[in-house]
Amino acid sequence: MAASAVYDDDMAGSELVTSSLPLETRFPPFQLRQLGGFWFPEAILPGVAAAHARFEPRPSDVFLASFPKSGTTWLKALAFAVIYRADHPPRSPGHPLRHRNPHDCVKFLEEPFAVDGGVLAALPSPRVIATHLPYSLLPGRVAAEGGSGVRRIVYICRDPKDALVSTWLFAKKVVAAAAARDGDEDGKPPPAPTTFEEAFELFCDGRCMAGPQWRHVAGYWEASRRLPDKVLFLRYEEMLQDPVGNVRKLAEFMGCAFSGEEEAAGVVEDIVELCSIDALKNMDVNKNGAQEYVKNESFFRKGVAGDWSNHMTPAMAERLDKIVDDALQGTGFTFAPAQSA
Repeated sequence: MAASAVYDDDMAGSELVTSSLPLETRFPPFQLRQLGGFWFPEAILPGVAAAHARFEPRPSDVFLASFPKSGTTWLKALAFAVIYRADHPPRSPGHPLRHRNPHDCVKFLEEPFAVDGGVLAALPSPRVIATHLPYSLLPGRVAAEGGSGVRRIVYICRDPKDALVSTWLFAKKVVAAAAARDGDEDGKPPPAPTTFEEAFELFCDGRCMAGPQWRHVAGYWEASRRLPDKVLFLRYEEMLQDPVGNVRKLAEFMGCAFSGEEEAAGVVEDIVELCSIDALKNMDVNKNGAQEYVKNESFFRKGVAGDWSNHMTPAMAERLDKIVDDALQGTGFTFAPAQSA
């Protein structure tokens, strides 16, 4: 089914009827609403509606899609450094990634005011724009099928067990930041973070940000099989094993392959180094800066595969693996075994 058809089921004119959508309140600080079979923070739904109603894509746009906490920050940094390397050489002391968080360099399509506030419209071409929307909920003018132009979509996936752990730890940091920022202004204590066991049950039920995770992944996987020239599917674990090779693949797909001169000068390796988790987490802006809702340091943790084994029992892992494997039957996709931490 086309994305617009799914979306219109929950729309009245061009405005989303948020109050009519199913509600999930068990994963603070996010109140989730179900839209088109997926769960999203209630606060971003006006941005989703604006993207569907008013966003105007350009042929040169590159969209970075991901399920939350699946390598989004890393992919943003890499794509930004690759596509704008002529203006911002990776070794330059003034490179934007040395002074701005990757989330400030690459904005989300569904971020409130990104469309209606003119943030995306003001960007020069080529634009790099991120999204956590599943493929089925992309605006029809963005989805790779139909229409004119050469818009490209890059998707990064991650083992669901690691995505769950990273999502849970990140949510705890957002809860702590909200408590520190707001205190008890309304006379009520801040919400207690969800326990890992509670987060695990919700994740298994698909009730998490942009969940179910496996359906999110499957949508982009199937699109990449149909349209390999318009949808590039990357695996986080493979990028960790061969970052240089995957950056070359990313550049070629985005239409800005590295020249022989750049290869000889080590530009690919310089970009990989600039965007490595160790380099980014040690930038002053990421040690001391903040987004509106959380500190920048919260986006940089271990950056490894297999850390789930430090948080999840073997029985839990086996249960989640079976849920995912059963759900992916017939798609032709399976998750590669995660490396040990």
